[in-house]
Amino acid sequence: MPTAAPSRPVRTAPVPPAGASPWRWRVGGGDREVLLVYLCTRVGLWLTAYCGAQLFPRDPEARHGAPVLGVWEQWDWVHFQHIAEHGYGRATDAVPGFANEEAFFPGFPLLLRAVHAAVPHWGAAGLLISLVSGAVAVLALARIAGATGGAGAAGGRRAVLLVLLSPCAVFLAAGYTESLFLALALPAWLAALRGRWALAAVLATAATAVRVSGLFLAAALAVQFAVGVGARPADRRLRALPWLALPALPALLYTWYLHALTGDWMAWKHAQERGWNREFHAPWEAWAHTWRAAFDGGYRSGYSLMFAAELLAMLVGLALLAVLLRRRRWPEATYIALSLWALGTSYWYMSLPRATLLWWPLWALLAAWSLRRAWVTNALVGVLAPLTTVFALAFTTGRWAG
Repeated sequence: MPTAAPSRPVRTAPVPPAGASPWRWRVGGGDREVLLVYLCTRVGLWLTAYCGAQLFPRDPEARHGAPVLGVWEQWDWVHFQHIAEHGYGRATDAVPGFANEEAFFPGFPLLLRAVHAAVPHWGAAGLLISLVSGAVAVLALARIAGATGGAGAAGGRRAVLLVLLSPCAVFLAAGYTESLFLALALPAWLAALRGRWALAAVLATAATAVRVSGLFLAAALAVQFAVGVGARPADRRLRALPWLALPALPALLYTWYLHALTGDWMAWKHAQERGWNREFHAPWEAWAHTWRAAFDGGYRSGYSLMFAAELLAMLVGLALLAVLLRRRRWPEATYIALSLWALGTSYWYMSLPRATLLWWPLWALLAAWSLRRAWVTNALVGVLAPLTTVFALAFTTGRWAG
């Protein structure tokens, strides 16, 4: 009697070998190499920022460039510092230039306020947070890429190099949320790969307090839990199940706080809409609006270039999602799909290039690919390194248009 064809196995993120726990505190030789690359690129970005401020001052007649720390104190940083100093204000009491600050989750400003108690200069405190959390993030990324990309320790080091050379890597050095989020989210993912669900949930909860992307991470953790690769016995897994609801707590508490402050249960969403045109639009409408902004000549060249970068980042994200789905990597695909949906259903695309920093599967896959094909490495480094310099100059000289 013929038998039924065997079902295709469900694939998820590979689990690191039992003898090489990714969650260890001791820094080994490979970790020191990763940290050396990290520190060298930090020095390069800081030198670029300093030289840019001297060569391209905002006032063409200036005899001196901006202060060394001052070049980092702009754009979103201004809002983070204002929240850390003064808290969130009611819309009716908003200081000019500081409206819609409810759009920023409180995790980074709270930590900034705490660090400022020991580091009196606000800008230095923000840069210190990013420097330390970025080091944690690249170590975690190296271990994830080494375990899941199929290229071992070399793949981990390559993934770190690529993300640090990515065009938006300047945001990992500035006093922004990307480094802090990754320093919490990537160890959370590592803990989940080892079945340490309580630890993964606590770290994901902290990540959610920093960025709404933590909710996407929580969804990916739930999928990872459901597919059960490398699972513990069923009864122990069921006892871990309630932990997966914990990452929703910061979002709920923040929603409650904003309602108490403003009387609006949707204050976060409405601030996003007022300040950044993030009201819902169908994906094809968002693409069309961004395309027109990039190529119809209605905006000055800086804005047009940034909108073109948004379109390119969306294409990269869709390609990444397709690869993950083809490989049946459901947890990572969940995280990327939710990220693309959130950023791809506004009036137009905004902050997609920055979001690529948070797509750890992208860097793991690119690292493995580049190790198999020498020309890929040359192409990636040759293209990314100059773009990194351009974006760093645009950000630190105040000419960022996105």
